[in-house]
Amino acid sequence: MAPVAPRSGDAIFANIERVNAELFTLTYGAIVRQLLTDLEEVEEVNKQLEQMGYNIGIRLIDEFLAKSNVSRCVDFRETADVIAKVGFKMFLGVTASVGNWDAEGTCCSIILEDNPLVDFVELPDTCQGLYYCNMLSGVIRGALEMVSMKTEVTWIRDVLRGDDVFELQVKLLKQVPEEYPYKDDE
Repeated sequence: MAPVAPRSGDAIFANIERVNAELFTLTYGAIVRQLLTDLEEVEEVNKQLEQMGYNIGIRLIDEFLAKSNVSRCVDFRETADVIAKVGFKMFLGVTASVGNWDAEGTCCSIILEDNPLVDFVELPDTCQGLYYCNMLSGVIRGALEMVSMKTEVTWIRDVLRGDDVFELQVKLLKQVPEEYPYKDDE
């Protein structure tokens, strides 16, 4: 039997069950608003959004791997391309681009021209330090950790702060060797 070819983000997005985009956007906005009310400090909200995203990412990777048929990526470059072209399309319906690689190939930018999370959003002056979509950085960090890549994900540019695009910097800190919970000889 021939191996199953990886599916493109467009093919997966066309066949996946989706929720209404406006409902999704408004629900996310309600979560951010509630965090701002509960925590009061914008920096604490940023941390909480990133942690929530991390928790989602460590679970979301299973669905991604099951539905995308993506095999193990050869290197970090390929991993970043898969995130941008398959992952973002599969879960958010948008395609991102990858660029700004460092010389070692361990740091890049994922650039989103369109972001459905920010529809209907305008940050008030009191929230200028807020990274509204910080949950996305946590999702990427959590998902990559589950495939043995310790990363740091930070926002470089944000349309809500007046920039022209959304840009996430993804830096590979360490490739963690896989550990098995048991020994084969026992």
